[in-house]
Amino acid sequence: MSAARPPMPTVLVVDDEVRSQEALRRTLEDDFEVFTASSADEAQRIMESEWVQIIVCDQRMPQMTGVEFLKRVRSQWPDTLRIILSGYTDAEDIIAGVNEAGIYQYLMKPWQPEQLLLTLKTAANVHRLQRENERLSLDLRAAEPVLARRVEMKAERVKREFGLDGLIRTPDSPLNAVCQLIEKIAPFDLSVLISGESGTGKEMLARAIHYCSRRADKPFVVENCGALPDQLLEAELFGYKRGAFTGAYEDRSGRFQQADGGTLFLDEIGDTSPAFQVKLLRVLQEGEFRPLGAARPLSVDVRVVAATHHDIEADVRTGSFREDLYYRLATVPLQVPALRERAMDIPLLAGRLLEASQRALGKSVDGFTSEALACLAVYPWPGNVRELQNEILRMLAVSETPRLGAELLARRILRTPALDQQDDDLLDQIAVDGGLKERLEALEARVLKETLIRHRWNKSHAASELGLSRVGLRHKLLRFGLERG
Repeated sequence: MSAARPPMPTVLVVDDEVRSQEALRRTLEDDFEVFTASSADEAQRIMESEWVQIIVCDQRMPQMTGVEFLKRVRSQWPDTLRIILSGYTDAEDIIAGVNEAGIYQYLMKPWQPEQLLLTLKTAANVHRLQRENERLSLDLRAAEPVLARRVEMKAERVKREFGLDGLIRTPDSPLNAVCQLIEKIAPFDLSVLISGESGTGKEMLARAIHYCSRRADKPFVVENCGALPDQLLEAELFGYKRGAFTGAYEDRSGRFQQADGGTLFLDEIGDTSPAFQVKLLRVLQEGEFRPLGAARPLSVDVRVVAATHHDIEADVRTGSFREDLYYRLATVPLQVPALRERAMDIPLLAGRLLEASQRALGKSVDGFTSEALACLAVYPWPGNVRELQNEILRMLAVSETPRLGAELLARRILRTPALDQQDDDLLDQIAVDGGLKERLEALEARVLKETLIRHRWNKSHAASELGLSRVGLRHKLLRFGLERG
């Protein structure tokens, strides 16, 4: 079934000469629905009963001129586009038509069919665009409260995800003390220096400070100071003018300017050179900076939060970090605990990271097995949360079962499994206090446990890898108390 043809635009031809009406009808009827009238009164009646988009009106008519009639049309049907046809080049008529009747076009007789058709098609398109513009304007006015609410809801969601509520921790987590301090100092424009190992989530804490502050609705801008040489870092932070150096083809605002009114997070501040530290100190002291190549300095309102994985106080003592800059940055020092100090948080944190990993990979599972979570909880995580996140991504990518089991874990993690805490404590005690034989046996037990986990406790596969018979493996499992039916 063919699609219905869209309705044609409507044209009203007003002319006291019937022959002129017919000529216009023949020219227009293939592209327009055409109404005709021989007088202003007849045209008025048609306008009252039909929806007319365009009027083509002769100027010289009995009773009233075309301009006079279109002036009336303008007051009653302002959306209708008005076109005058005239055989007379009277400048006063043209001026009156434009000023009083709001004439869209003034065409001279004799008219050319191609020119007339082009003019009316353009007029019909203009009318369509006017109506579309009006509709969209109404939709926008109606949508304004909805859009405002959506923006408000997104802002609330950002605050929840990046604020203190977004920091995963249990009631007895050492991270709670840090969060309590953030809650106290965030509302005040105090500079904060966050210290902690790489991967502990220092940027997340900086975001939490921002979204708990009065600056939450302003920008949060990040710059990694350890990844750039001095000149490039200056350009990134302070901006530059066109021609300031080779490759500066246009003006560019720096991070300080982008963060105006908000928070600037300077990550890995401990990796900056002494020369750059002097320039940064001057900006923090004076509250203004000069873009590279600029004649005048700029002032901005920025709260600075910095972070480092260095022992910054030790660097101050050795002279590799300026003491005066340290005290500028560390009005409030924060120390982030390493993940190994937050073992109680790992199950919750792993669950949240798994949710994010599933969204990133487009793959779903039902969670972790208890054995996998036990192994995750005892591993020391030298790479902290970042290492945990990468491990979960890898497990999810290679998994073929509904739940992520311990057999998917990397070998470095399986070397410290926690299958049974009582067994582990005993093995640890033997490894520390026993003689050579006892320590070798503890190591043997660890290897057995790791191998069994990787093979999902399939004794045949584990025995094959270890070069043992199934009976020999079973004997060793009974000996070390690792038998699981």
